[in-house]
Amino acid sequence: MTQPTDNRRVALALAAADVPALPLRAGKVPFGNCTACRGNVCGGRTNMKNAGPCECPRPCHAWAAATTDPAVLTSTAWASAWREAAAVAYHPGGAGLTVVDLDDAAAVAWARENLPATRTVPTTRGEHWIYRGTMQSPNAVRPGIDIKSLMSYARWLGPGTGTMTDLPAAVRALAAKKPPKVQPAQLVVTAPVRAGGGKCRHRTPTYLERGIAMAEQRITAATSAIHTTTYRTFLAVLSAHGRCGCLTDAHVQRLFAAAQAKGESPRHCTDAWTNAQSALGL
Repeated sequence: MTQPTDNRRVALALAAADVPALPLRAGKVPFGNCTACRGNVCGGRTNMKNAGPCECPRPCHAWAAATTDPAVLTSTAWASAWREAAAVAYHPGGAGLTVVDLDDAAAVAWARENLPATRTVPTTRGEHWIYRGTMQSPNAVRPGIDIKSLMSYARWLGPGTGTMTDLPAAVRALAAKKPPKVQPAQLVVTAPVRAGGGKCRHRTPTYLERGIAMAEQRITAATSAIHTTTYRTFLAVLSAHGRCGCLTDAHVQRLFAAAQAKGESPRHCTDAWTNAQSALGL
């Protein structure tokens, strides 16, 4: 059985090699947000290597909890996480890497025929192919294939074998070949109608349409910190339109579609929307 000190020792070795590390629960699940940031109320404000300006005292924000600071990894605040940790993960983007996660034998066979050789690490059912360079991290770019780089984490399964090569255009093309599949928003907008009744100014088609269009444009124009931009945009939309019942599922779908086109998952979209509602007391 893996001991807590073993996982922490692995994380410290990764940190010494400038690879940001973090603890994982059983099932490859990151630890939940710390008490101060429960529900991601701070919006996941982070830089690309370490926990961000919120200065959380313990692991939070999933991939962004990864750090190269040994003082953080060995701190009292992280002790309980290491006691419960089942494995160690790392933030590929923070280390300047991209992991092509091949989930089964068919995906591995496809990669061997279509991608340049690089360092490989065996996984439970497939392989991780590791390239030097970073990119966004879309999932399901092909059957059984995810890409883990910026704003993502991968389980540490050892250094692997083979010579690591530069991130090829063929991998970037996987993400560009088709936009991420936009799934319907699985939520119902329940913002209350404005107290006192009367016609809501937000129901003016031009006013509401302009607000949603500007929100879509803000998300689409983002070139970094996509998760933070998505959350803050949702927060702004709900602040302006969330208390009078004028938002519909169609409006939410448009915002989710814009975010997913930038690489956000449906779950992240739902979480960001729910957290924005909570932050505003809706």
